[in-house]
Amino acid sequence: MDQKEFWGLVEKSKEHDNQAEWLTELLVEKGIEEVLDFEFIFRKLMNDSYQSRLWGAAYVLMGGCSDDSFDYFRGWLIGQGDEVFYQVMEDPEYLAAYINEHNLGDEGVPENEDLLAVGADAFTLIKTGDVEWDDEVYDELLEALDEKGLQPEPEIQFDWEEDDLEDLFPVLWREFGEEPLG
Repeated sequence: MDQKEFWGLVEKSKEHDNQAEWLTELLVEKGIEEVLDFEFIFRKLMNDSYQSRLWGAAYVLMGGCSDDSFDYFRGWLIGQGDEVFYQVMEDPEYLAAYINEHNLGDEGVPENEDLLAVGADAFTLIKTGDVEWDDEVYDELLEALDEKGLQPEPEIQFDWEEDDLEDLFPVLWREFGEEPLG
């Protein structure tokens, strides 16, 4: 699986009520190598999006953004497809025009925690027959991703303070600063 196929699957998954469940089932059918390719690309995109500026935008949107929430936000962002992902990476203020009730998660916030587990769930399902957490299987997944060359999550240096966000993201602030999502 290359990035084009990865993004094609993400686009198709948006047509389903449970994006993560559909992707997991499809990947199980495709087999281990496709699961590893999908997870490698997904984690690389998570690493690429682990940026201070994007975190600041998510902070404005939701009126705060913990480590976990930022992970879920990036999962949601990847789940929106390549066009939105790359547009937001280039200019996080694009989120002000993009976000609406139809593309937010069930809780009314731009988060999708379930997408973070798609690759691991598919891998575990193939290996064990269910998605019950298994430390040994997860370690096997991590080892396989390491062999494919996946780099660890980068370090992040925040280049903003909470008081800076209104000036850094005037469009997002106008839309969500006083009335954040969630």
